Amino acid sequence: MKYFWFLILVCNIISSSHAQQYYDPSDCPSNKTIPGSRYTCNSFQDSSCKTFLVYRANQHFQTISRISELFNVDSDVLLHLNNLTSPSELLQPAAREVLVPIVCSCSGQYFQANFSYTISDTTSMSEIACGVFEGLVKLPTLAEENPSAESNYAKVGSKLRVPLKCACPDNSTASRGIKYLVTYPFVEDDETAVLSEKFVISTEDLLAVNHLEPPKPTVYPNTTVLVPLRAEPIIILNIPSSTPPPSAFLPTITVEKPMKNKKPRNFYVAGSVIGFSLVLVAVIACILYIKALKKWKSKKYQSFNGGSSPIPSPTRSSPKSPATGRSSICLSPDLLVGIKFSLFNYRMEEIKRATRDFSEENKVGSQVYKGVMMDNVKVMIKQMRFEDTRRIIDMHSKINHINIVKLLGVCYGEDDCSWSYLVFEYPGNGCLRDCLSNPSSPLKWYQRAQIAFDIATGLHYLNCCTFPSYAHRNLHSGNISVTANFRAKLGEIGAFPLNCSSKRICYNDNQNVTGWDTSSMTHEKIDVFAFGIVLLELISAREDNMEGKSFKESIRFLGGEASEGGCLEQLRSFMDPSLKDYSLAGALCLVVLAKACLEDDPLHRPSMDDIIKVLARVV
Repeated sequence: MKYFWFLILVCNIISSSHAQQYYDPSDCPSNKTIPGSRYTCNSFQDSSCKTFLVYRANQHFQTISRISELFNVDSDVLLHLNNLTSPSELLQPAAREVLVPIVCSCSGQYFQANFSYTISDTTSMSEIACGVFEGLVKLPTLAEENPSAESNYAKVGSKLRVPLKCACPDNSTASRGIKYLVTYPFVEDDETAVLSEKFVISTEDLLAVNHLEPPKPTVYPNTTVLVPLRAEPIIILNIPSSTPPPSAFLPTITVEKPMKNKKPRNFYVAGSVIGFSLVLVAVIACILYIKALKKWKSKKYQSFNGGSSPIPSPTRSSPKSPATGRSSICLSPDLLVGIKFSLFNYRMEEIKRATRDFSEENKVGSQVYKGVMMDNVKVMIKQMRFEDTRRIIDMHSKINHINIVKLLGVCYGEDDCSWSYLVFEYPGNGCLRDCLSNPSSPLKWYQRAQIAFDIATGLHYLNCCTFPSYAHRNLHSGNISVTANFRAKLGEIGAFPLNCSSKRICYNDNQNVTGWDTSSMTHEKIDVFAFGIVLLELISAREDNMEGKSFKESIRFLGGEASEGGCLEQLRSFMDPSLKDYSLAGALCLVVLAKACLEDDPLHRPSMDDIIKVLARVV
């Protein structure tokens, strides 16, 4: 815990280095200063970059010539960039958007593009910020940069410093191919979906960069967003409006009065009889369907609970070979309360078919097999004792989280109910240990940061969001599943090992970790310690003994024991050499967090809630 406040400080420094820029919905003249009022930067980022902003022609700046003077840009550059031919051509006010190239620099803790503006007539500071520059700079920022100017008006002829809002991609953003963050000011009737079409980008990328909530966030005039682009910007201007243009009048359609129907009355009588007959037939069909459905559900329920036959008690006979097991039910109905209609009851024939009769090729661990069920659903099948099966099913009936491996079904042997099979979802990329040990396809830095956040989220759910609360108590890189899109899921909650050579944390009956000083350790602090080890594995790709001794030696440089080369150089040598795109500041943040998790005194370790808050700044 003594390192934790330093950790918070480090992560506050780097939070902006990951382009975690926010959208500021407050009005341009507002005195509120909230995230997004200016875009943050720090010394870990490049000092400047070339990027663009969007400016709309208005009554004062209606030609490329005038706009080029405002931004001190060669008019030929603007003509070429905006596909125009004449610098004196009148542009449609408030509609024609003009791309302007700028140089964005990190000044102190904020990005800004520095310009100057000479006041030619009596006007307010608010009109300059929100009118002339269209909200590209907020009024408080303009006032802060020009302390000698009066609060409301500046003298005619005086020159103002104008720091326009801009941002540069950081390492994390650049690793996703984003080269430019274009500053875009909103006007009336603007929408994020329309903006995505204008720049031919995905709405998801736009929302993610600006921390806007999907699917359709609310945006306001005289505010700005950052548009993430992978190439130089090209604006598509002819996007159709989602609302029809206003009109001076509403079109009318002459409606003729219908002619009096002179068909014979017999036609109506016949129609009524036919309609009544059809309704009667439909009612009878519905009744028959409901009866058939009830009968079918009754059969399925009996099959799921072993029918009407007595449910045998589990025996204590010797373990049975998987190849000779047969289908039956050894589960009392009250055990499956809450999940009996969502947990599949597999037959032994299905299990054998999925695992190719428990072939060695499908065996991926001790009593663990991979398999393919019907509809090409990949699964992991674990053979285990009946009493363990009851406990795991009971626990999974109370938890449901995207970062926890899902239990799909169960199968019981007919002749020997002391053994059974649990069927889990299959992780698309195996376990984390295997992913870290694969030199041909190493995990990228942003993937590792996301995996760390997923693990912490899953543990936080178990520790804090369930009733009763659970501790994982066996967390290591070998039982963390990695999905096809490189998201993490906690496995072996109860018992579910994957095929990995990773060492494991052992627990005795008192729920303490073997070999650790755990006299006062709570369940949560056990998981925190294990998480610290996994975090260092993510950073270094190394595998440590579960007591963390080797890792503690490796990160002693954080305690002021840095040898020749200094702290940052030793950090670089500790990192996985296959990592090429990582942020050194982000790596330092995670290593300090891991060190705090490995504190000898459990009370000095951070809580899972604290860990999530730190990781949220890195992801």
